[in-house]
Amino acid sequence: MVAAAFNGRAKLTTLTFLCHSCFNRLNYSVAVGLHSSAKGIRAFNTLHRCRNFFLNNCIESIPVGVLFNWPSFIPSIFSGSFQSISTQASPAEFVDEVLTEVLSVMANSQSSGEELCAAYIDKFCNDRNLSAATKLLQTLHDKNILLPPIAYNRFFKAAGEENDIGLLCQSFKDLLVSCKSLNSSTYLIFAQAFIRENDVACLLSFVREISELIFPSTATVMNRIIFSFAECGQIDKALLIFDQMKSLKSKPDVVTYNTILGILGRCGRTDEMLKEFVAMKEDSLIPDIVSYNTVITGLRKVGRLESCLVFFKEMCERGIKPDLRTYNALIDSFGKCGNIEESLRFFNELKLRGFRPSIHVYRSLISNLKKMGKLELAVAFSNEMKESVSNHHGPNHIQRKNK
Repeated sequence: MVAAAFNGRAKLTTLTFLCHSCFNRLNYSVAVGLHSSAKGIRAFNTLHRCRNFFLNNCIESIPVGVLFNWPSFIPSIFSGSFQSISTQASPAEFVDEVLTEVLSVMANSQSSGEELCAAYIDKFCNDRNLSAATKLLQTLHDKNILLPPIAYNRFFKAAGEENDIGLLCQSFKDLLVSCKSLNSSTYLIFAQAFIRENDVACLLSFVREISELIFPSTATVMNRIIFSFAECGQIDKALLIFDQMKSLKSKPDVVTYNTILGILGRCGRTDEMLKEFVAMKEDSLIPDIVSYNTVITGLRKVGRLESCLVFFKEMCERGIKPDLRTYNALIDSFGKCGNIEESLRFFNELKLRGFRPSIHVYRSLISNLKKMGKLELAVAFSNEMKESVSNHHGPNHIQRKNK
């Protein structure tokens, strides 16, 4: 029926009106005929999903702005369902018609309207028509209408592929102001767009603007941006953002410093890590268990075991109780360097503090004992590990014993 209708000239927006009119009338007929029976509700929901699938695939498969041949006869079921649309339209006029269409649909059905918007955004991005996508997003933003995260993620990815950093930053700022909490994938896509961008001045300017727009929640957003830049391998840019953050009204917090300590520790830049750890305390921020564990783990990776002991002692003196991650790092470190006595001392201390050793701790200790030729002790701990697993009856992840 739909295929037979398209022999004249009309636009994609008319097709969308047609689809909505047809399926909405069918929805109504099914709902009235089947009432509220369980079988009827399932049929109704299935029809609704089919409508959305049909709409999205129609939009995706047809080039933006394409014209159709329109028949001289239109079935009466569609009468009054669409506007009179001119056969010639500029790209700007077409976007205006899309906006009219989208807003009209959203006025009647919030859910289907959002799906339609997301489909248009995806279509515009696939056709590299970022100006149309931007205008649609901006209009929706002005009307306080937020799309699903996947629509924004698609747009940010397209802007990054086109290396349009200015458009990317402006759209990201608009989204931050409208929606205070974004998912991690959005931050990561934003950071990935800067991989080919060497103009750090643009990035730092963005950081300053963001700090003013979303104060006092700047630290939370900056922490996620820094982490995302590090996740996609842009360590130097992450550190630049951190340095810029120090001059902002909203200063780095403990989470910020912990993130930076982790970045530097994983890169083996332990001297810089220790410098920032000192700066953290000079900024009157109190290191927590995460701070100390991150420093100890970073030092362990480069074999600075004596420094590990210094920070272990410091955290204990500050009243911060070591956790399983702390002991895991120390047991593994001293075992691998051949100091099995120190490794065993930390293992026994771990159990005395009421922790249940993880399978990883056992395996590390057993492996190091075998390397040192202490086979009987290795067998004893192997049997203890098996008994611990059988008594635990749970996943082999880190857990603390109930007291």
